[in-house]
Amino acid sequence: MANLEGGYRLVGTSSRRDTSLPIVSIITVVYNSEAYIERTIQSILNQTYPNIEHVILDGASKDNTLSIVQKFDSQIAYWKSEKDSGIYDAMNKAQELASGDYVMFLNSGDEFSSNTVLSDAFANDLNADVYYGDTQITDIDGNPLRNRRLRPPVKLTWKDFRYGMLVCHQSIIIRKSLSEKYNTKYRIAADIDWAIRSIKNAKSIVNANIPISKFMEGGMSSIHHRKGLEERYQILNTHFGYLPNAIVHIYMVFRLLKDKLFN
Repeated sequence: MANLEGGYRLVGTSSRRDTSLPIVSIITVVYNSEAYIERTIQSILNQTYPNIEHVILDGASKDNTLSIVQKFDSQIAYWKSEKDSGIYDAMNKAQELASGDYVMFLNSGDEFSSNTVLSDAFANDLNADVYYGDTQITDIDGNPLRNRRLRPPVKLTWKDFRYGMLVCHQSIIIRKSLSEKYNTKYRIAADIDWAIRSIKNAKSIVNANIPISKFMEGGMSSIHHRKGLEERYQILNTHFGYLPNAIVHIYMVFRLLKDKLFN
């Protein structure tokens, strides 16, 4: 039977290469993704930032995913393979396993937009609660197609999420002590609920003014689009109230129609 956990943390090796910089725990959850997991691992290994702790939680994959992860055993801080009850359950488990000062989530197939993202994000401020940036969409081979239609605001607050997921969770780097658990009652849209609850706790939020991550067109929220919209509407009702949420959604419908007609 294959080992169900591994990584250099098990032999006492630290991810702190530079004592003057914080450690960023990059969390990857994966299930049956042998075609894309190495792309994500390599993107993280290629970062110029020295203090990276990569934590991978595999949902007991039945394909070659785990073999690919094991190939990088000495370069991954910690990995574990076990069954979970869904992507957000896995992300919660992985977050508990992370030990860095900051956390961010890059799941299988996701990548950094460049090799210097983390170095650039921390270049001017080493002590913010949240760093955020733009997100690029790629094709199945990782070739860039465009930026997301929803763009991050110049100055982000939790209230900005009333207009939708303006910043992807893949493009948010947050102090670990502020990062909330994902609410697993939501199956598709728990990321916007997580972002709102987590960023509510932040006192200092830095716009990195760069694309931070890129992900493939499609994904779970696109495949289950209607269910995702229903969950998001419910989440925004909870945080902003029924009437304000309804008014904002009417505005968003008109904005979408305008974009389709004039762009």
